[in-house]
Amino acid sequence: MKYIYGPVKSRRLGLSLGLSLTPYKICDFDCIYCQLGKTVDLTPQRQEFIKIEDILNEFKSWLQNNPGGAKELDYVTISGSGEPTLNIKIGELIREIKKSASCRIAVITNASLLSDPQLRLELKTADLIVPSLDTVIPEIFQQIDRPHQNIKIGQVIDGLVSLRKEFSGKIWLEIMLVAGVNDDLRQIRKLKEVVDRINPDKIQLNSPVRSTCEPGLLPVDKGKLDKIRGILGEKCEII
Repeated sequence: MKYIYGPVKSRRLGLSLGLSLTPYKICDFDCIYCQLGKTVDLTPQRQEFIKIEDILNEFKSWLQNNPGGAKELDYVTISGSGEPTLNIKIGELIREIKKSASCRIAVITNASLLSDPQLRLELKTADLIVPSLDTVIPEIFQQIDRPHQNIKIGQVIDGLVSLRKEFSGKIWLEIMLVAGVNDDLRQIRKLKEVVDRINPDKIQLNSPVRSTCEPGLLPVDKGKLDKIRGILGEKCEII
């Protein structure tokens, strides 16, 4: 399979079948903590990087060959080896998967393009969106997520707020914390103000435990993670 991976047992999503919508590693971020390595094509330009027809054909073939496995899936997860929302046909893919199978669909995204009303419309029929927001401080945003120069943290925040107003499914906001980079409690309190505006169904704290794009990054210790969880409130969990 070229575009499908798994199913894998996910700590967040249960049994998940993944779909990749871009070749390795096309993204508009070059996050220091990415487990896939450095971004090879840093671009915010949406296009059909992989033909949706090809992904759908592979998905339908998997369904035919795994009828029992399909019934056990918790989610079909659109994520993969780059930023999936860069694929301009993501909405078509979601609609066609819904026609082919009774699976819930999750989209994992860095939230960089959610300020685009057209993209938010395309994502409307997903069941779950898992966007990221690692910081609300522009300088730290540049340091940790290393976005394309056209992407600003204010746009990301506005997109997330608009998504919550328009999207009727679940939103689980992921925050990746790197020790000494974005775990300062004063930053977290500013982040809390924005998270309250977004009003996600869950807030999921994460910290790197596997190899990362940049060497030497350290996870936040459990005691501090517990403090941060307390600041962010009852919706927050450590994953």
